[in-house]
Amino acid sequence: QVQLVESGGGLVQAGGSLRLSCAASGRTFSLYAVGWFRQAPGKEREFVAYITRSGGSTYYSDSVKGRFTISRDNARNTVSLQMNSLKPEDTAVYYCASGARVSLVARRSDYDVWGQGTQVTISS
Repeated sequence: QVQLVESGGGLVQAGGSLRLSCAASGRTFSLYAVGWFRQAPGKEREFVAYITRSGGSTYYSDSVKGRFTISRDNARNTVSLQMNSLKPEDTAVYYCASGARVSLVARRSDYDVWGQGTQVTISS
């Protein structure tokens, strides 16, 4: 089983940037697709971005498309989420998740393992 640990969250002003990392340990990381989700207070956890096992394909929610970039380095067992042009509505706890058989990238139940989350706060 893969274990996941997120890092890189923090407090930034609107328009700024952050880079989140998801470090994996355990079984072969390259066997798992990875998604980023976020959960704001009082809201459901929502899909943000997804990357295939090889890193050859990526998908984004409409709300972050063009501002966020997901990437992975299987040699280092890491997945990153570069977040630019941040907005106050991006404030949330961000989670990475891995899945061996992800059919619908935005479906939380397709992911087997979740990290503990990292807080991102954007001030206006």
